[in-house]
Amino acid sequence: MISKIKEIYFSAKEKKSSLINKYLDYHNSKLIMPLIFAGLFYVIAICLALFTKHIFYFFNFMYIGTALGIGLFLNISLKKKYISWARRITQFMIGFYMLVFVGFILRENIQIEGFVLYLFSGIFTGAVLHYIIAKIIGPIVFNRGWCGWACWTAAILDVLPWKDPPRNREKKLEKLPYISFSLSMLVVLLIWFIIIDRNMEHVQKTALYGMIAGNLIYYILGVVLAFILKDNRAFCKYLCPIAVIMKVTARFSLLKIGFYRKRCTECGLCELKCPMNIKHMEYKNKGTRIFSTECILCCTCIDICPEKALNMKFRFDARLPEEQKTSEKSADKTFEENNQGENA
Repeated sequence: MISKIKEIYFSAKEKKSSLINKYLDYHNSKLIMPLIFAGLFYVIAICLALFTKHIFYFFNFMYIGTALGIGLFLNISLKKKYISWARRITQFMIGFYMLVFVGFILRENIQIEGFVLYLFSGIFTGAVLHYIIAKIIGPIVFNRGWCGWACWTAAILDVLPWKDPPRNREKKLEKLPYISFSLSMLVVLLIWFIIIDRNMEHVQKTALYGMIAGNLIYYILGVVLAFILKDNRAFCKYLCPIAVIMKVTARFSLLKIGFYRKRCTECGLCELKCPMNIKHMEYKNKGTRIFSTECILCCTCIDICPEKALNMKFRFDARLPEEQKTSEKSADKTFEENNQGENA
């Protein structure tokens, strides 16, 4: 009887191991980056809960940190055939938690219009904190990782059929995000100075209706623009008003994508598959990491590279636009000194 139980146990264990090995290429070292990211959010969760005396912030940021950690672990560990699952899982775990739970159930407008309306009203809400941490201060540390891993609008747009973007951006449309941002601010000003009664209850009700309307507009515009331009991320490039804010601090981000230059064969796959049309080779040839504020850290370039010539790391190397015009020779020398021993 005992031997039969052992046989069943080891047979089940072997099947489980075989199933895991089918999907994962696991090693303990692959836990480091996910644990760092999750740990940062756990620290934020504890500090905010202690500072605000509000237990919601503890569970909120613990959940987000855990979801992000799971997504990063899967992104590092899943075999290439299944790697697209990783970011999708995190997008839905975080994005729709924010939209459905924080937005509709807790009745807070977490769109940019709601954030500004709450500021005008002097109401400190979860939406205000969300914007400060995720979209104003956060990009200094995590770049535009929100756009690639947590945005509820992009979570839907990313499942549309036009995953391979056009080779070049539509230059004539690149000023549209600033127009979109200006229109959003104009709507808030009209609501604040003309339409609403400014008591707290009315402000919160108006903000909720605004969130419903705003999301519908964003989803419709996103799908229509994707269809017209055959580009899933067209909305992110040409219409999203939030990117205008995030780009300001993302330029100085600690977390960026870089290169192992000697591994690169310049096959061009990274540029061909990049959903944001970033010119990777320009940065590689200058010997710098990717300083483009269009980068959403989706890791498509890292995952697609057959030579494993790209990486994502924290580093202090922020540059202003004029500082990026350094000569190729000088930049290459700096890069080689900072990455000595890394190149294969």
